[in-house]
Amino acid sequence: MSASILIVEDEEPIQILLSYNFEAEGYRVRATAQGEEVARLVNEERPDLIVLDWMLPGISGIEVCRLLRTRPETRDIPIIMLTARGEENERVRGLATGADDYLVKPFSVPELLARVRTILRRANPDAVAEVLKAGDIALDRRARRVTRSKRDIELSPTEFRLLEHLMQNPGRVYSRSQLLDAVWGRDIYVDERTVDVHVGRLRKSLQRGRESDPIRTVRSMGYAFDERFGAA
Repeated sequence: MSASILIVEDEEPIQILLSYNFEAEGYRVRATAQGEEVARLVNEERPDLIVLDWMLPGISGIEVCRLLRTRPETRDIPIIMLTARGEENERVRGLATGADDYLVKPFSVPELLARVRTILRRANPDAVAEVLKAGDIALDRRARRVTRSKRDIELSPTEFRLLEHLMQNPGRVYSRSQLLDAVWGRDIYVDERTVDVHVGRLRKSLQRGRESDPIRTVRSMGYAFDERFGAA
């Protein structure tokens, strides 16, 4: 899993098509058909990119985009607008409202995927980087391999996803519930204490002898990959 994408699309076949293709690319996906739901979903977990339909029931995609751009905490989230409106003045209006890119329906899925990769690479390189590095730890997404000081670290698939998620945003504190959603998924019920168990196993795998612990525990809040790790 890598970057998080929020799909806001009321046409169910398109929403399913996008979800399937984004998940096949390794992205974490959430979806809604309602513009009114966007603020809540963004507050629960800030997405790395939003794919936003112009024509939505209730509040329109243009209005959603405008509202996101007025809030300091969401103004820099990349937005790709989808619409059936292909006229030049409508494209200009969408971009002027704050969309980073614009695709007219019917659109090419490979083209959309390519544009998503380009925008993510510019906005958040770590979200699409094949190798994440911090100090003497390297996580290779493509090879599914973790090394520390050039020695291989044996991790379970869950521990790999947990480390990957933490390394994407060093210093950011994730609550146990946020880690459950991101690593285990929203459709699977797992007790929050399971997070503590896996963090403990991950720490044990990453440390040998007097090596420093890269994971920081924040009391009553959760866990973070220590942004100071490897700085010296």
